[in-house]
Amino acid sequence: MLPFYVREQIRLAMEEDIGLGDITTEAMVVSEARTVGFIKVKEPGVIAGLFVLDEVYRFLSSEIHIEYLVKDGDEVVPGQVVAKIFGPAEVILMGERVALNYLQFLSGIATKTRRIIERVKDYPVRVVDTRKTVPGLRWLSKYAVRVGGGFNHRFNLSDGILIKDNHIKAAGGIREAVARARRYAPHTLKIEVEVESLAELKEAMEAGADIVMLDNMSPAKVKEAKIITRGKVLLEASGGINEENILEYAKAGVDIISLGALTHSVKALDLSLDLGSLKESGQ
Repeated sequence: MLPFYVREQIRLAMEEDIGLGDITTEAMVVSEARTVGFIKVKEPGVIAGLFVLDEVYRFLSSEIHIEYLVKDGDEVVPGQVVAKIFGPAEVILMGERVALNYLQFLSGIATKTRRIIERVKDYPVRVVDTRKTVPGLRWLSKYAVRVGGGFNHRFNLSDGILIKDNHIKAAGGIREAVARARRYAPHTLKIEVEVESLAELKEAMEAGADIVMLDNMSPAKVKEAKIITRGKVLLEASGGINEENILEYAKAGVDIISLGALTHSVKALDLSLDLGSLKESGQ
C-alpha cells in the first residue's frame, strides 16, 4: 500500500508543474478529444514505479484508463511500449512531465541496482542502499532499489542504531558509545558501529556491537576483518565502493555492501510519451 505521504508528494509535484493551468495544451487541444499516449523505452533498463502513473492521472481526472504491458522489475529494451494511457488528450498531456519524471528516476535506480547485483550474484552478500536520497523521495527511491534486486538499510533515524565517527567522538569512545546505546535502546534494535581500522573493529566487538561497518577499508583489509570476527558479528563494507570494485569486496567475504550511489547519483532511464490514435492502440 502506498504511504499517504508519497501520495501527498505526488500531489505537490502536480501542483508545482501545473501552476494556474496548462496554457499550451488548452490552446492546442479540443477538450472533447480522446486519444492514447504510449510510454516508450529509449534505452535498455529495468522499469520501476509504474503505480505512479495511476497516482498522477487520478489527481487529474477519473476519465483516464491505463493499460500496463510490463510490470515493475521487468527488463525493457528500446522501442518497447510499457504502458498505454487512454483518455482526454488534454489530461494525458497535462500529466506527462510529472509522470515521466518519476518513472524515469525510479527506473534509473532499479536499472543501476540490477546491474550492480548482477556483478556479485555468485556471492552471499547483500547490496543495500543508504539514507543518501533526494528529500521527499526516500520511500520511492528505496522501493526502486528493491525492484532492482537490492535491499534497504535504515529508512530513517529511528529504524536502528548506527554509531558513526561523530557519535563516537561525542560519547568519548567506542566502548562508551555502545554502552550508552545499550542502556537507551529497546531490546529489538540492533547496534551497528562504524570503524576505520582493525583495532577499532576489535574494540567494537568487545563492546558488544551486533554489526560493524568497515568504513573506506580496502578489500584486503576486509579479508583481515573477516578472519578477526569469525562470523561473530555481521560485517558491512561502505565508502569508496562502486560498480568497478564491488566484486572484490564480495570476494573478500563481507556480509553487506552499502552504496549511496544507488540513490544519490543515478542517471534517469530515458523514456518518452507519444500521442497516437485509438486505432493504433488496438481499441
